[in-house]
Amino acid sequence: MRTKTFTTLSATVLVLSLGLASCGGGQSTQQSSNDDLSGTISLSGAFALYPLAQQWAEAFKQQHPNVRIDISAGGAGKGMTDALGGMVDLGMLSRDVDETEQQKGAYPLAVAKDAVVPVISVANPNYDKLVATGIKKSVGIEIWINESVKTWGDFLGDQSVKDELHTYTRSDACGAAETFAKWLGKKQENLKGTAVYGDPGVVKALQDDKLGIGMVNIAFAYDTKTLKPVEGTTPIPIDVNENGKIDEDENFYADKKQLCQAIADGKYPSPPARKLFLVSKGKPSGVTKAFIDFILSREGQAINDTIGYISLTEAEYTEEANKTK
Repeated sequence: MRTKTFTTLSATVLVLSLGLASCGGGQSTQQSSNDDLSGTISLSGAFALYPLAQQWAEAFKQQHPNVRIDISAGGAGKGMTDALGGMVDLGMLSRDVDETEQQKGAYPLAVAKDAVVPVISVANPNYDKLVATGIKKSVGIEIWINESVKTWGDFLGDQSVKDELHTYTRSDACGAAETFAKWLGKKQENLKGTAVYGDPGVVKALQDDKLGIGMVNIAFAYDTKTLKPVEGTTPIPIDVNENGKIDEDENFYADKKQLCQAIADGKYPSPPARKLFLVSKGKPSGVTKAFIDFILSREGQAINDTIGYISLTEAEYTEEANKTK
């Protein structure tokens, strides 16, 4: 097992700078006059939800200027721990809540959908072959679980290719790695490779390593303004039917809009497509409930699509909203 921790200053800076300006496209709402809603709401957790939570917060504060909303990323594990420990009002979670967590009081509400994607460097010397061939689930198992794929030749089934393959995973307890591992039939702790902190850390590692492969949330795989893959990296398509090539109906990675539509249409496998959750300790109340109710309204869900997430269906968000009553 060749797992080690890899943390970079640039990754930390990226997390701290991922504010409202970088998200773009937020839904403008009319500020209420005579608004008496006030208080502070705190959120922490999944990197996957961080950009979307920022947009929800901005829209909600335009309606309720006396409400302060503090948001920090740090991984789904931190969000759950902080919520159950009373450190925050809402934990941002990019995985399902397990039974043990529910027994401790975790109260999850689904708020959006997205996915985790396998990512490589565009500088990979085998780039053209890789995007044409894609990645099979069976190959993913050999890369991240069994560590039997040592070269890109092993990946491609072409032993004339000798380039080493460098595997990256996550060092933080996170929904991205847990969801990706679930696709491979395992848990996050079963994933092998160089462990990197946060989605920004994985992106930076792949920008620096042309022979690397990792997994990130789609919020970090694509540029929030252009909706094109983040500079220096690209998602590698999943060969869903495992026929050794990316068919036309499997080829939807050119921009975030195409991928989100494929997720909504069920063309992208689930997992690694998944629902995203906000979780409180016990049923939310007060100003926190008001924020949740806004997110689970038609207005709140409309924000999801503007920055490249997938909204819940009306039936789904209505069902979730009823859980707060």
